[in-house]
Amino acid sequence: MIQRLLRRYAPPPDVLLSFVVNHLPYLAWRMRAYRAFGVRLADPRSAVIMLGTQVAEPERLSIGHRSIIGRDCLIDARGGIEIGDDVNISSYSRLMTAKHLIDDPEFPAAYGSIVVERRAWIAMGATVLDGVTIGEGAVVAANATVTRDVAPFAIVAGTPATVVGERRQPQTYELDYRPNWL
Repeated sequence: MIQRLLRRYAPPPDVLLSFVVNHLPYLAWRMRAYRAFGVRLADPRSAVIMLGTQVAEPERLSIGHRSIIGRDCLIDARGGIEIGDDVNISSYSRLMTAKHLIDDPEFPAAYGSIVVERRAWIAMGATVLDGVTIGEGAVVAANATVTRDVAPFAIVAGTPATVVGERRQPQTYELDYRPNWL
């Protein structure tokens, strides 16, 4: 009886994540809740999803060790998103795995996965679209729009993103940011 009532009247998991869980003030509570809703965390004690970030289809999101997703990001994991170790996704960024097929008269949705390999940095306000892999150590500049794969250690900027430089190799750092309240 209780399960039937919950199924009928409780909001869907995406709504709870986007309007309740993402506002939990303590990081440890928030990360446990994300895990309970299906986000695959390599280590919930080292990964960080900051306040205000919206996650669609949490069970299709995988986050590696010590990776950080900043404030107010939009993580649309309907097509699947895999985030490697020591990745920094800065605030206000968008990872979009869904699109519409504009030339189809039915205007259907289509989905493609996103992979962000270890030690990549997606700077503030950047957008990564479906079907893209961001290579190891790559940098996506602020407000860039990534529509195709980014090679390892490449630095891309602009809309659409184009290569503007290359990052020094090897990158050996490990992120260790762990806020109390954010």
